[in-house]
Amino acid sequence: MSDEVNEFLGSSPELFQPVELSAQALNRAMLEAVEFVHAEGWDNRPVLFALVPARILMQATGEMFGDDADVSPLSLIIQEAIPEHIRPGSDELGDYLARIAWPEEVAGVILAQEIEFLDSSADDSDDAVGVAAERRPARIFSGVLRSQEQLTLLQLRPTEEELAAAGPFAEDNIELKGGPGVAPGVIKVLSHTLLASPEDM
Repeated sequence: MSDEVNEFLGSSPELFQPVELSAQALNRAMLEAVEFVHAEGWDNRPVLFALVPARILMQATGEMFGDDADVSPLSLIIQEAIPEHIRPGSDELGDYLARIAWPEEVAGVILAQEIEFLDSSADDSDDAVGVAAERRPARIFSGVLRSQEQLTLLQLRPTEEELAAAGPFAEDNIELKGGPGVAPGVIKVLSHTLLASPEDM
């Protein structure tokens, strides 16, 4: 899984100095991942991104990405496609991720996958009394950094009725939910990939 990273960075270990990253850096990277995946449309396989500090990429490639204030602290490097037979949320996906170990220049990782989400958001309304929660297609974005920052975002797939009610360009709108303790198993596996040594794989 590090081939895509090495293609960008070459083999200059002097560039790979520790970089202090914050929750804000992860938030921004997550939103970039959301926009990328959303543009690809629904009914797609899981997508894995390596997060590399933009400063390292600029030094390694000699390219400038604009004014410093406009540059995201983390650049997303999309990884090779996850095999088509591996389903989102499956044990096979967990096993696949568990065999990954990132080189030290990778500061974090994001996994995007489509799931069936048990939507109980209507349970707070009077009309929802006695109504079972509904399973809805959704995307879940799970991100972690070596600094132990973590974030999970959920994007429900709108129904045809919701799109019609929202009007033109409704498919371009992105609504996200998030919170602590969402998909902790995914976060644990992704964190393990950052702790593992490539030499042990």
